[in-house]
Amino acid sequence: MSPPTSEERRDVLAGRLAAVRERLDAAARAAGRDPSDVALLTVTKFFPASDAVLLHELGCERFGESREQEASAKIAVFRESVDAPVEWHMIGRVQRNKARAVARWAHTVHSVDSLRLVQAFEKGARAALDTGERTGPLRALLQVSLDGDRERGGVVAEDLPALAEAVAASEVLELGGLMGVPPLGWEPERAFEQLHAMHARLLQDHPAAVELSAGMSGDLEHAVRWGSTCVRVGTAVLGYRPLA
Repeated sequence: MSPPTSEERRDVLAGRLAAVRERLDAAARAAGRDPSDVALLTVTKFFPASDAVLLHELGCERFGESREQEASAKIAVFRESVDAPVEWHMIGRVQRNKARAVARWAHTVHSVDSLRLVQAFEKGARAALDTGERTGPLRALLQVSLDGDRERGGVVAEDLPALAEAVAASEVLELGGLMGVPPLGWEPERAFEQLHAMHARLLQDHPAAVELSAGMSGDLEHAVRWGSTCVRVGTAVLGYRPLA
């Protein structure tokens, strides 16, 4: 079977994107919320820059990536076709030695979960500002661990206040809010309710940290019900990731 043409791929993406937007609209209205309060972050990891270009033509302005090397190469190709400003978000875990590279292109990092990572991103953001590769602070979302398992990433509840203070005190980082993923085996309602409660406590000390990055293709309705302001959707828009 021959690969789809650009027009065929565009038609597929348009149909899937429209369906996801309808789901988001319905979920927000069911929760008594304004649909415009929930942003769609289209996750393009593992897919080519050509898909991001087509999605931009269809109205997408925020894209999520999870690997620095893939993202840097993709963004360079994307910019050959699109010169309009878009947001690139790092949604995957970041090793400290990759923080400087990520700071060159990321509008927001969704996976900040340790003081050492905060320090690495501070250095990276400051260097990128000095070289003109960025013009404003790096927005940081704190990834929280809902089950307390530090091995799978995320800051545990008792360490969250100190981590938030460290980001808020930085001159080159901006505390945006929280990000969370339901632990394996958890019901989405339980996970997002707990995440919502943690976000409410954070807002008491940091009222500007309003972002709550929660929900993906399979559970976005639950996340929107519990206050998500940004859903990270890949499969429902782009399909299953290509084989290597």
